Amino acid sequence: MLNIHNLSVSFSGDYLFENVTFRLGAGDRVGLVGKNGAGKSTMLKILSRDIEGDSGSIATEKALKIGFLRQDIDFEQGRTVLDEAYQAFEEIKKVENEINKINKELEVRTDYESASYSELIERLSDLTHHFDIIGGYNYVGNTEKILLGLGFKRDDFNKTTETFSGGWRMRIELAKLLLQNNDLLLLDEPTNHLDIESIIWLESFLKSFSGAVVIVSHDKMFLDNVTNRTIEISLGKIYDFNKPYSQYLILREELREIQLAAQKNQSKKIEETEKLIEKFRAKATKASMAQSLIKKLDKIERIEVDEDDNSVMNISFPVAVTPGKVVLELEHLTKAFVEKTVFKDINLLIERGSKIAFVGQNGQGKSTLIKAIMEEFAYDGTIKIGHNVQLGYFAQNQADYLDGEKTLLDTMIDAATDGNRAKVRDMLGAFLFRGDDVEKKVKVLSGGERNRLALCMMLLKPINVLLMDEPTNHLDIKSKNVLKAALQKFEGTLLLVSHDRDFLQGMSDKVYEFKDQKIKEYLGDINYFLEQRNVDTMREFEKVDQVKVKTVAPVEKSLSYEEQKKMKTLQNKLSKTEALISECEKEIAKMDIELAQKYDELMNDEKFFSKYNKLKKELETAMEQWEMIQEEIETKS
Repeated sequence: MLNIHNLSVSFSGDYLFENVTFRLGAGDRVGLVGKNGAGKSTMLKILSRDIEGDSGSIATEKALKIGFLRQDIDFEQGRTVLDEAYQAFEEIKKVENEINKINKELEVRTDYESASYSELIERLSDLTHHFDIIGGYNYVGNTEKILLGLGFKRDDFNKTTETFSGGWRMRIELAKLLLQNNDLLLLDEPTNHLDIESIIWLESFLKSFSGAVVIVSHDKMFLDNVTNRTIEISLGKIYDFNKPYSQYLILREELREIQLAAQKNQSKKIEETEKLIEKFRAKATKASMAQSLIKKLDKIERIEVDEDDNSVMNISFPVAVTPGKVVLELEHLTKAFVEKTVFKDINLLIERGSKIAFVGQNGQGKSTLIKAIMEEFAYDGTIKIGHNVQLGYFAQNQADYLDGEKTLLDTMIDAATDGNRAKVRDMLGAFLFRGDDVEKKVKVLSGGERNRLALCMMLLKPINVLLMDEPTNHLDIKSKNVLKAALQKFEGTLLLVSHDRDFLQGMSDKVYEFKDQKIKEYLGDINYFLEQRNVDTMREFEKVDQVKVKTVAPVEKSLSYEEQKKMKTLQNKLSKTEALISECEKEIAKMDIELAQKYDELMNDEKFFSKYNKLKKELETAMEQWEMIQEEIETKS
């Protein structure tokens, strides 16, 4: 389908990646991972032909259709949902417009016998035939079907796209990609701004998609559920494994441990050889032996250990002054847009030092409440900001608040005060923007890098109350952990909107659930909240109301005697397969240790590696068998 050979890309003389080679085939669902700024989004832009690499080649099948879901969706103002979805049919719409134009001309023409009139009729006939071939008579119905499947109602079709949240606009873009019948999908952070229901739909679609998919995402669960292959970009190289993300991490670490052990053994052997060379050099009778050892040493191919990029941000949020006891007081707060009331008659008192999480499905008003506090729009009711309160705000669409034409350094200098302007270079360095990086324009930064810059800018102003709306969007896993640690140490007041349970754990002492225009208080952390809602995960919580609407109470299924016998046979098979998996894993673990300790002795031992590879194949077969049996059991139960 698509071959990448010796691809290299550099910025300001430094390689983002160099001599990268890999192939994409139908059915590949690739998780493209790596740190912010490693080159993931750049790779997608090269694959989509938006930009070109410095060297190397990309070979594709003839007429390969590529769909690209970018991080930042840019819709034209004033278009309805249907109008935007119809952008998927560029050729159809072009032909349709030409047909309409000819029909209007024919309505006013009366020179029926003229040659130009005959040519117009002939042109109309050709266009109509072409319109039929390219699906012109079906595109309206197909569009409505897909939009309805994605959760839109018919009443939504003629609403303008700007009246929808980021998650719903993402669904419109997904609808366009689906309607285009692409062979290759490139998805850059597709789960950002999506609620759980949307993510689950997207997972289901991607699993059944017959073409190839390349996904950039920092959502570990999403990658594990969708991908069957992982490519990591790290320090200019790629690491390619035919495994989903979590399994890839284990294999990557195992490979590194084996490399380290082998390198250690090789270094010891080289050191011993070098000592012999020095010893023999001193004796004339042994000089030829010394030369022989030197030649042997020169021929040794040195074992290299894959480097890891462990650089992380250095971040903390100091509290400048202590505010009054009550930092925020909301009374009878109501916000209604033209077509929808988001919340109604909300009363909320937030005291100094509170750590609060806002949770709920998209569209329930979490971000809207934060924006109301920041006076981004008019509302009914009152919001009182307490004495000495200094607000720090991180918006979900933080990139919109940055000027793309400015450099990082200018962005920071313009936002700085006289007291901290001299420190901006050091601050940028703490957020991993070092050396010439500070001269880059904001518009060339990845989503994660923009978020890092926005976090850095927050520290230029005194803060004692933090309002964080989905701050982990675009951030890599290491950066998420650093941000979480900094927020946990923050001594001020924190209001946090997030869908990420891992990130929310240990972050709050109070949870507010947004639902049906109201908020409900839970005096505990996110685990306590989920326990009270009788669900195990944020996924279950966010889809629970949807499930209640769609499903009817299940009727218990009683199994016949024959079915019970089959079920017992399947369960026995499952137990035996699990035992085999356990046995294979133990044997492989033993051999891994042996390989690490005696790499030089075993490197040419064909019998050892034959057994090793056989065990790995047995384990893979057993795992596949286990999945098949488990699936059969679930179907029958």
